Amino acid sequence: MSTNFFERQDTAHRHTGRLVLLFCLAVIAIVGGSSLVTYLAVDYVESQNVAHGYHNVSGLNKTAAALYVGIGSAVLIVLGTLFKIAQLTGGGSVIAEQLGGRLLHHNTSKGSEQQLLNVVEEMALASGVPVPPVYLLEGEDSINAFAAGYSPSDAVIGVTRGSVEKLSREQLQGVIAHEFSHILNGDMRLNIRLIGVLHGILLLGLMGEFLLRTAAFSGSGRDKKDGGLGLVVVLVALAIFILGYVGMFMGSLIKAAVSRQREFLADASAVQFTRNPNGLAGALKRIGAKLQGSSIKHHHASQASHMFFAQGVNLYFASLATHPPLKQRIEAIDPAWDGQFPTITSKTTGPTSAPAKKQTSTAAAVPTAAMAAAGVAAMSLSGQQQSQTPGPAVADLAQASGQIGNPTVDHQRYAAQLIGSLPDELTTAAHEAYGARAVIYGLLLDKDPEIRDRQLQTLDQQASPDVVKLTHQLIGAIDALDAHTRLPLVDMTLPALRSMSTDQYRTFVTCFQALAAADEQLGFFEWILHHILLRHLKPQFERVRPARVVYYGLQRLGEPCSVLFSSLARVGHTDAQAAVAFAAAKEVLDDVPLQLLDSNDCNLAHLQNALEQLAQVAIKQKERLINGAAACIAADQEVSVREAELLRAISDTLDCHMPPLLPGQLIAPVTTADSAPPDKTS
Repeated sequence: MSTNFFERQDTAHRHTGRLVLLFCLAVIAIVGGSSLVTYLAVDYVESQNVAHGYHNVSGLNKTAAALYVGIGSAVLIVLGTLFKIAQLTGGGSVIAEQLGGRLLHHNTSKGSEQQLLNVVEEMALASGVPVPPVYLLEGEDSINAFAAGYSPSDAVIGVTRGSVEKLSREQLQGVIAHEFSHILNGDMRLNIRLIGVLHGILLLGLMGEFLLRTAAFSGSGRDKKDGGLGLVVVLVALAIFILGYVGMFMGSLIKAAVSRQREFLADASAVQFTRNPNGLAGALKRIGAKLQGSSIKHHHASQASHMFFAQGVNLYFASLATHPPLKQRIEAIDPAWDGQFPTITSKTTGPTSAPAKKQTSTAAAVPTAAMAAAGVAAMSLSGQQQSQTPGPAVADLAQASGQIGNPTVDHQRYAAQLIGSLPDELTTAAHEAYGARAVIYGLLLDKDPEIRDRQLQTLDQQASPDVVKLTHQLIGAIDALDAHTRLPLVDMTLPALRSMSTDQYRTFVTCFQALAAADEQLGFFEWILHHILLRHLKPQFERVRPARVVYYGLQRLGEPCSVLFSSLARVGHTDAQAAVAFAAAKEVLDDVPLQLLDSNDCNLAHLQNALEQLAQVAIKQKERLINGAAACIAADQEVSVREAELLRAISDTLDCHMPPLLPGQLIAPVTTADSAPPDKTS
């Protein structure tokens, strides 16, 4: 079973292609079956009429009737599928709300809910993905969870009340790590498409059932005066009903086959993430020991059954188990298990609650936050090592793509320490709708007093007075932040920013752009912030088409690749250093025609265009791009904050979310204005 992110993504894409193919074959089979039954039914009725001395009393033409029924069946299936998929265009939040989920906020007074939010936030920062909103399935006493969405940008985590109240922290971590693997592995889009496909086929079966009941109650088929027309309706309705549910059975078979394989992979990824098989195995054992198990009571649960952490619905006609048996999953994680489920008397004890806002452990244990965002580890600005655990050497960064989609427990600890190192007032604000906007506005304020005054005047004119007031209150804390803490703080604001109304979002974007343009030039950090933040917010409020694969190789993309690697090579380097860094990238992509460009050809606009084009390459080629970018910035054995942030933006644009590499890296402080290259001294 592959643990490589790019292979897992490629597998998910192949599964999607197979799903589309199987859906088309199922539609053809159902439509063909409906047409054939209609043709035979009309032919039978006509032969009976002729035998009794009648001739085409019903007025039916068997070929035309078969054609009409076939077209009608196809249209019904396709429209039903498109309608359901369109209904789910809002992403994971739509599914969570349909299942009765309640959005959780960090101001909750319940410790168990706060613990859940802390675990999700830690794992998001450790994985390098946007922090997803968390929904609580309030009325569900069972132990279950799900991840839903089209991409990490609109993903949500849903957890049952039973999971929150009856699992220890380490067991909850195992469950959440399992769900994050679905986010990272590309399973969510496939899961939503499964819902749409099966809905269209189910709709045909329901239509056949409706016609059958209507014909039966109206007495059709018993009246000779209609020339057998009623009998034709009954036979066709019965055929559509049977074919619809046969299609549902085949769909359930596909869903079960795909889901079971991905569940085993998610279990393995979760254990790799937490390095604690007891957590995930313990949660599965509690499901086996609990009366309610993992069953979801909500009436919409069946359509999302393949999304759940464990079997969420009871099996019925035309359905199959969407998950492997509990015992099989537990044995794969815990081979020494004796096969006995525990006797549950109370909540199992486990590790303590999430780290407090301020850690009591040494501050030196907190690596730089930009590295958590960008996938680069660090040493302190004074040159003293920040971690007690040795990390990879700089040379290992050349294979940074191996880190993507493969977070570990060290990344999780790193994220927990990072959260604890931030000022309370900023973390509190980042978790609130108004405060999150104020945090972003504060990060955009220029260091130049004259420019800052203009920015604040613009903010006074365009933003809500409450947000403006909060921005002023947070300026001191934001100014005191090190540059390397900015992007993780931005990630923490995303759930709160997603809760904005459409009008608030428009105002936020207007203010964002006005603050960024106040100095009449787009700064480096402003570009990265715009690129990362608004990219993940946009799908929540606007219709965004996902990037489709256009290029399966990089040979024809020499120009955008040259822009990308030239931009990376020239960040904080002299011409000679840039040539060395570019050569390192060129060695990774030796079959691509690359040319080191002048600084004038490496501006942010050119880089933006290059990234948009490179986002359309196949997933395996993205792996090469990430390795080339990592080799480029590691060529001088040092990584600056700006290089780290740029690598984060590049990885994010390519939908390759990179967790932090762990300490072992030298980092140079940003001692000059954001628009100027930083010194590269350790």
